Amino acid sequence: MPDATDTDGVTVGQVSARLGVTVRALHHWDEIGLARPSLRTAAGYRLYTAGDLERLHRIVVYREIGLGLDRIRDVLDDSAADVPGALRAQRAQVAERIDRLQRLGAGLDRMIDAHERGLLLTAEQQAEIFGPRWDPDWPAQARRRYGDTAQWRQYAERSASRGPEEWQAVADAMTGFERALGEAMDAGVAPGSPEADQLVERHREVFASYFPLTRQMQVCLARMYEADPGFAAHYDGIRPGLAAWFRRIVDACARAHGIDPDTAAWE
Repeated sequence: MPDATDTDGVTVGQVSARLGVTVRALHHWDEIGLARPSLRTAAGYRLYTAGDLERLHRIVVYREIGLGLDRIRDVLDDSAADVPGALRAQRAQVAERIDRLQRLGAGLDRMIDAHERGLLLTAEQQAEIFGPRWDPDWPAQARRRYGDTAQWRQYAERSASRGPEEWQAVADAMTGFERALGEAMDAGVAPGSPEADQLVERHREVFASYFPLTRQMQVCLARMYEADPGFAAHYDGIRPGLAAWFRRIVDACARAHGIDPDTAAWE
């Protein structure tokens, strides 16, 4: 490496500031022979010439578009290198990343909406899926009441990944359960019986489409179904007295699992 005066070249620090490249990167490129300073001062400091800076500038450009250091070396040093081909291949990879990031952005938008709105369905879609008695304001009411809970966050995460078809499957499963509930009440199924306990377990499985439901939480939910005028009207509309009967079979199943319904708490 030829010697030079301090005015014959540019120092590593100056190059770093001029090109926006870290000193560490410049040292690394020097070590691997990708971009070495051509001059050295009498004091031993390395200096970059105008030609060195041109090479560094090209390296920075190729790095910004995503080429790896080995590929950059080929482009700069191999006279037979297919530079347009390398750039086209890199352009294809960039396009794939852009598409992936756009899909990620769309997913984030849905997740944000789900946390803020609950159901990502129009009022018309909700009525079609959940029936004419469905109130489109219910998700907003639930958000105001439960928006700070872990269960709302779990519900929102499930909701973000669902469209009308997935929600239709959830609604069909719940409708099937409620039909079986009414038929069991008509048949005189007794609380605490195997048939009643199976229905209680089925309710937990179906309800898990919204968020996981522990037995204690199920007790609290069944009592709300009986006490809340809206829920009570829904279940009693399927069968008169169904809300109270459902609460009784849930309580009986809870006792069989060592839970006192009178002290059950939302977890």
